[in-house]
Amino acid sequence: MRSLAYVASFLSLTGLVNAQYFSAGWTPGQPVPSQTPSPAHVPHSPPTPPKQHGPGKMSFLDNLVTVGPLGAISSLIGLNITGTPSVTWDERIPLITDENYAEMIVNETLTPEEEKERVWFLIITVTAGQPEGVSKFVDHVFDATYNYTLEKGELPHVRFGRIDYLNVTSITTKWSVWSAPYLVVLKDRGQTLRFYKAGQIRLTDEILHQFLKEEAWSMKEPWKSIYGPGGEREYILDYLAQFLSIVYSALVRVPKWLMYTMSGGLATFFINFLHKPSPPQSATKPAVKPAPKPVSTPAAPEHAVAASATNTPQKGSTKRKGKK
Repeated sequence: MRSLAYVASFLSLTGLVNAQYFSAGWTPGQPVPSQTPSPAHVPHSPPTPPKQHGPGKMSFLDNLVTVGPLGAISSLIGLNITGTPSVTWDERIPLITDENYAEMIVNETLTPEEEKERVWFLIITVTAGQPEGVSKFVDHVFDATYNYTLEKGELPHVRFGRIDYLNVTSITTKWSVWSAPYLVVLKDRGQTLRFYKAGQIRLTDEILHQFLKEEAWSMKEPWKSIYGPGGEREYILDYLAQFLSIVYSALVRVPKWLMYTMSGGLATFFINFLHKPSPPQSATKPAVKPAPKPVSTPAAPEHAVAASATNTPQKGSTKRKGKK
């Protein structure tokens, strides 16, 4: 029983130790204390994470091989069949696609003054397919430039936008862009375009901000081509963009793991076909020419032989006749 009493007293002491504070009570003349929550218990709202742009909703076959036992086995053996990796981008910068390009840029609601001053500063990125490399660095500087511009409170006529090179077909085909990353300065609702490779501009947030603020981009001539916007043969790239968009919309429905398997099989088939050994040539013996037949003289007819025998005089008989 004494041990139980010790245990009970020990538990009561631990309860006092766990108390947050001891109150001395209230005495007359003191203000009534107001209970405020402890700073350790103040709820903090978690920051809103940036929107994650990934490959999108997967089909049933993609889920079949990327989720569950098959996905676990493939990850253990080092085989990546999950498709394009997801990338985290700032959701404040709109993502320009083939579907919303006309609505956001070409048909943007603007007054005549705003339309004259409107400048779109775009980045064409491939970070979704190359998580590490130059494209990721350009993405980082682009986002930093956007934040720096917001902090300065300047350039209200400039809008930022991002184009995922791996997820668009029509835009890049019309602009004849076949690689990335690129920085694009767009004006006149997409009719005036200036392209800059990643190595053509010093990539820092302050320099890019000054580049936009001082309109240094106007020093470069815009892209002019008979196939470009307003060109005589612009319709050719338009038709090509429509055709490639149809092909892309059909191929994107094929599961990625099946596409990888089919492409690997086709590549193996063509390699084996090109390196196919020539058929062995059989050793053919030279043809033996037949020996020429001896030319036989035609035999004389019997009546000719007999006639010659009767008509030819004999020398012996002639001599004997002369002697007589």
